[in-house]
Order: sequence, then C-alpha cells, then structure tokens
Amino acid sequence: MSTKNRRLDVLRAIVSDYVSTQEPVGSRALVERHALGVSPATIRNDMAALEQEGYIAQPHTSAGRIPTDAGYRLFVDHLAALKALSPAERRAIETFLFEAVDLDDAVERTVRLLAQLTQQAAVVQYPSLRRSALRHLEVVPLANGRVMTVIITDSGRVEQRTVTLPDGAAAPDEAEVADLRVRFNVAAAGRRMPELGLSLRAVPDVVAPGVAELARQIAEVVVETLTEEVEDRLVMAGHSHLTRSPLDFYHGLQPVLEALEEQVVLMNLLADVASEGEAGGDVTVRIGAENGYSPLAHASLVAAPYGREGTGDALAYLGVLGPTRMDYPGTMAAVRAVARYLSRFVSPLE
Repeated sequence: MSTKNRRLDVLRAIVSDYVSTQEPVGSRALVERHALGVSPATIRNDMAALEQEGYIAQPHTSAGRIPTDAGYRLFVDHLAALKALSPAERRAIETFLFEAVDLDDAVERTVRLLAQLTQQAAVVQYPSLRRSALRHLEVVPLANGRVMTVIITDSGRVEQRTVTLPDGAAAPDEAEVADLRVRFNVAAAGRRMPELGLSLRAVPDVVAPGVAELARQIAEVVVETLTEEVEDRLVMAGHSHLTRSPLDFYHGLQPVLEALEEQVVLMNLLADVASEGEAGGDVTVRIGAENGYSPLAHASLVAAPYGREGTGDALAYLGVLGPTRMDYPGTMAAVRAVARYLSRFVSPLE
C-alpha cells in the first residue's frame, strides 16, 4: 500500500471515530479500534503528516486530533461507496412517499422523512415553474366577467390565474370554453418552452372571433406563469435536531438557525449547488467555508437534484444542513435515495 493510500485510511479512521465518539482521536485509539496493518509509530507519523497538510488539527491541548474542513473534503472526495440503505429503510421511503396524494403532500412528507433519516435539518425546494412543462390547462368561467385558468405542470405543481374578459365582451358559453380547453391542451402536448410559448400564442388565430381576445390573454398568462422569475418555495423540517448537535457546533447554532429562517440564504446556496450539479454528480457536499456564508462556517450542506426520472432533468433540489461532524456516507446515501424516490413521484406518467 502506498503512503498516500495508507494516510487516507488513517484519515478515514479519524473521521469515523470522531463522528461516532465526538471526542478527539489519538493514535492509541486508532491502533485499538482499526486494523490498519501498521505500527503505532507509523500511525503517529501519518497523523503528523496529515496535520502538517492541514487535514487534521489538535484542539486546545488535547492529545487527540479532529478533522478539519479540508480533511472532511478529502474524506468525502475519496468515498469509495455510499452506505447502503437497508431493505427496510428503502421500503419505508417508498411506502411513505407513494402514499402522498398530491405534490404539496409529497414535498411535506419528503422533508419530514429526510429530517428523520439523517437527524439533521432538511430542506426541499418546490419544482421550479421555469423548468416545468404544461401537463394540463383547465379553463373555468367565473362570475363578474372573469375566467380562471388552472395550470397543472408535469411535476404536479398547480397554479391558478384569473383573466378578466375584455370590456363589453360576452362571457363564453360552454361550447366555447370546451373548445378553448381542447385547443390549448393540444397546442401544449409534448412541448416545452420556448416552443410551448409559440404554440400557445397561435391558438387565438384558430378560435372563434368572439373568444380570440380571451384566448390571447389566457396564452399570455400561461406563458408568463411558466417563465416568471418568482421566488422559489422551500419547505423545511428538523430544526430541533440541530439543538441536539455536539457542543462545538451548538455554540455556533444561532447563526445557523437564523440562516434557516432567512430562506434567501438557502435559496442562494441551492442555486450555487444547481449550477455546480449541472456539471455532473448526483450528490453535492458543501463543507464549512465552502458554503460561502460565514454563519455556516461550522455547517455542511448535502444536496441532490430531483426531477423527471431517467432524463437527468433537474426540477429542484433537496438536502440537509447539519454540523461538519456528520455521517457523510449515511447522509449522502439518504439524500440520494429520497431524491430518487421523489423523482418517481414528480415524473409524468406515460
């Protein structure tokens, strides 16, 4: 075994022990708990080298060492495999999520499940309208010269918009409403933006003159809804898990809780992760200072995309936030598994 690989093994052992014991790890503990196949003197030399390279550090006057952010990063980057979920865990995830009755229910279930599985604070982003396609458009006449459009995306997200009839225009009758509904849904079939916008905006040219202006307004409101730069929605759970975190994290807990309340911080983090994720990889880990936000200097974010199954098309992200001292293999496996199950839920039926 090369010196580099042996030192990686020592680092893995230090991370494992520190996460499980919450105590700095000394060379004697490594000898007793791990079959590293080398002498205690060699382990001490490897620990000295890891410390010199900035991967571990000595807190206070303790004889033991703890991983640094750089050490956690090296550990995560060299994970050979994620911790496998048990068959019972997989069945529990599938059963719990597939009992959801709609998208809102699925998102709420997902965030609670993720917090429970990881014992961290969990966050789930609603599917972005800008990345969605139109599955169905409903047109519903209302009183007082108004028409409601119900926009259902292929991810199950539902948006309602109201259109006011032009001054002096007669309300459409049942046949005209039915014709508008059919024409818009035919125009939308199998199309995404910007092709979808062009197709919807062509509908007013082929309907009865009396409803052409209404059709134009409906087309515009649907296109604007699917392309508008609205603030994405986040759902969070598991804040209480952070209060039970180790003392070294607990002292910096208040800024983390404030960051969770300030959803714009998480939105920006997930936006950064999204741009990073497009380059590849299904789970992204941001450790400490990598978050780029000083109150999260002692926290890690583990996030994964979810979206249309089998396409690689991410609709949004989900993840967990917790102390840098976390079970990375287990947390990453849970985040990835839950993201895949949620992807099945939001994937349109063929």
